[in-house]
Amino acid sequence: MGEYGVTPGQRVAIIWDSSSPVEALKDLVDKIQALVGADNHVSVENVNQLSQSAHRESSFDVILSGVVPGSTAQHSAEVLAEIARILKPGGRVLLKEPVATESGNNSRIKTAAKLPTALTLSGLVEVKELQKEALTPEEAQSVREHLGYQGNDLLIVQIEGKKPNFEVGSSSQLKLSFAKQPGPSGKPSVDPATAKLWTLSANDMNDEEMDLLDSDELLDSEDLKKPDPSSLRAPSCKEMGKKKACKNCTCGLAEELGQEKKSSQPKSACGNCYLGDAFRCASCPYLGMPAFKPGEKILLKENQLHDA
Repeated sequence: MGEYGVTPGQRVAIIWDSSSPVEALKDLVDKIQALVGADNHVSVENVNQLSQSAHRESSFDVILSGVVPGSTAQHSAEVLAEIARILKPGGRVLLKEPVATESGNNSRIKTAAKLPTALTLSGLVEVKELQKEALTPEEAQSVREHLGYQGNDLLIVQIEGKKPNFEVGSSSQLKLSFAKQPGPSGKPSVDPATAKLWTLSANDMNDEEMDLLDSDELLDSEDLKKPDPSSLRAPSCKEMGKKKACKNCTCGLAEELGQEKKSSQPKSACGNCYLGDAFRCASCPYLGMPAFKPGEKILLKENQLHDA
């Protein structure tokens, strides 16, 4: 296997960022192109434009990110997810990224422990750290300029991961059989060890070390008391604070509400019922009755009760 794990005939993508020196990027592209052969194109993508590159799923065998000498690229969750998407099943990604030895105030800098976790969460497997080294003065200056990090606890970590040997969203039928194989007698065979495990014999009950519980001892004096019948009664609709009776009301609220409805005064739609027939509507329940004072209770016959 050649440098960076690249072999002839593979499709390779190189991801760079603004901190990557131009000459170092050109040298790396030429080196990778020589490894894969002239017939295979090496793609070069900016880390901030990767999601807009419109590469198809499973396009590359190897992806190199942040490996340009002098680069201090940071890989967000979106970038790692896109790398996993365009990587072929079984493909390999190799990246380098500056990390902090301790958690700091700069949220853009991951810690050495969080970088492998980020690759795993993006869908990569077999993630492992290959190398960890101190930053060169040029790289430290690049981190201060591009990331605004002023700490002195940075390291450059080289890490790799692989895409699983299946595509995201792929499916496969599982051949499972839950049918028991019949024995010589035609009945399903049972493992003797399993049968013995779940069998309780008389000899087991005679074991002197077995302590059996008396079921009567599980009940105390409170359990043996006869309950008060009032405590077994279900609360009525009124006690539950309900204004309407239940569908199958048995506490008497339904009958009570029915009586109130029958004895209640019909509401006037026009407000002029008490003035007499000359002011009443054609459907007024008070038609034919003399005028009365407002608020005076008038008794109506059952056949007179209808919507006014």
